[in-house]
Amino acid sequence: MLISCEELAAHLDDPDWRIVDCRHRLPDPAHGDRVYAEEHLPGAVFMHVDRDLSAPANGTNGRHPLPDPETLAARLGAAGVGERTQVVAYDDDGGMYAARLWWLLRWLGHDRVAVLDGGMSAWTAQGRALTADRPAVDAVKFEFRLRDWVVTVDEVLANLGRSDFCLVDARGPDRFRGENETIDPVGGHIPGARNHFFRDNLDASGMFRPADELRQRLLRTLAGSGPERTVMYCGSGITACHNLLAMERAGLPGARLYAGSWSEWCANPDRPVAR
Repeated sequence: MLISCEELAAHLDDPDWRIVDCRHRLPDPAHGDRVYAEEHLPGAVFMHVDRDLSAPANGTNGRHPLPDPETLAARLGAAGVGERTQVVAYDDDGGMYAARLWWLLRWLGHDRVAVLDGGMSAWTAQGRALTADRPAVDAVKFEFRLRDWVVTVDEVLANLGRSDFCLVDARGPDRFRGENETIDPVGGHIPGARNHFFRDNLDASGMFRPADELRQRLLRTLAGSGPERTVMYCGSGITACHNLLAMERAGLPGARLYAGSWSEWCANPDRPVAR
């Protein structure tokens, strides 16, 4: 699930490994393209959060809808990702965007994927090489086996108030409370949801906390609910994947994703809001 800079550096020339740059900024969608063109990890290809890791938004399906599986599989194959490929995703924001690719690949049935712990910051802090060269990539066939890991908005609505349906919101505590909302048109959260801020999965240096510590923190959030009864969401289905990665690292597998998240939920004024 996580890989160190040291281990990745030892595999930079491994033909069965593919590094994917997922850097992005929500207020500046061109950020990833720009910084990738300037410099990136040797051998890394770039996948854009909006263009590659999401489907088009229509105003009612959330800001980052899940991509069509066949379209995503074709883009992964074009990036050189095949059945035997070990994928390593990284970004420059604590794994916020790399975790999205990590989850998407596993959703498609590809478990050979990890997030670079510490991302670009850890890599550059160790003085490791960067390049502006774009790698030559041979396209391959990516076969997928879709897993039933997605919860729809109708399922969320139908299960509100059930004790065996645990919703966890990955946004910051202020946005969860309905304060300082600057991204979505409505502030608040889905009624009954609990809050586990995704950045609390990281320590002060931006590395993922140890598994035991994550487990303790997450179990406090779940408050007796099992991971298999847990559904993660956030603003648009991005940082919820960070919590899903933390759950796996903590030995708490089985949680699912409400991909439409708050941006889809609040698009319909008939859906209830809690603050």
